Amino acid sequence: MPDAEAPSVLERDRAAAGRPEDALPSFGRRPSAAEFAYESLREAVISLALPPGAALSRAALAARFGVSQTPVREAIIRLQAEGLVEVVPQSATRVARIDLASAREASFLRLALELEIVRRLAAAPRDASFEAGLLDELARMRARLAAGDAPGFSAADEAFHAALYAAARVPRLRELVRSRSGHLDRLRRLHLPSPGKAEAVMRQHEALAEAILGGEPEAAAAHLQQHLSGTFAEVERIRGAFPEFF
Repeated sequence: MPDAEAPSVLERDRAAAGRPEDALPSFGRRPSAAEFAYESLREAVISLALPPGAALSRAALAARFGVSQTPVREAIIRLQAEGLVEVVPQSATRVARIDLASAREASFLRLALELEIVRRLAAAPRDASFEAGLLDELARMRARLAAGDAPGFSAADEAFHAALYAAARVPRLRELVRSRSGHLDRLRRLHLPSPGKAEAVMRQHEALAEAILGGEPEAAAAHLQQHLSGTFAEVERIRGAFPEFF
């Protein structure tokens, strides 16, 4: 990941959070103003570019997106339903602090679903297309890791897991998990800059892919459980390092 002398991704994001409209990611072609506003704002929250407790200005966000305030208002409503935004009538709209109970529930849901998915995929007949796609996702992760691109590495990690849901023909379950995982995902983003963490995540994905493609259901399940349990093993240390986020 980034060199020790360079500011970490988290440090850069927290610095940018002083001006929320500058912290948001720039997207290319967008399907609609509403979807663009939602995805952009959600990513800024998940990436901690807009940290827990940050105030959200609809006017500033609308100006940043180049849309009216209506899509921004819709995005805020969706994120409020996901527990990522708090709206206090006649007061303020803020990014919600990380709720560990919600993160644990999301972790439980994700682990239960993905354990079944990897077992099924490992037990299924070999599929050349799936194998090539999974290896491509691993290659993207390695490239992002080598480039020191933490946001890109996280995105490639998510794409790897999305490929598993797609191969198991349950892509809508991935959307369910995503809608419940905002608190968990922010916790994972706080953990990722820890020394050696990204490299460990890479090794876990490689071992998981090898077990799936090698037709070893229980080995795949064991590697997945290790991968998805790592952040909660460090949760007290993470909370101690960033008490203002909880």
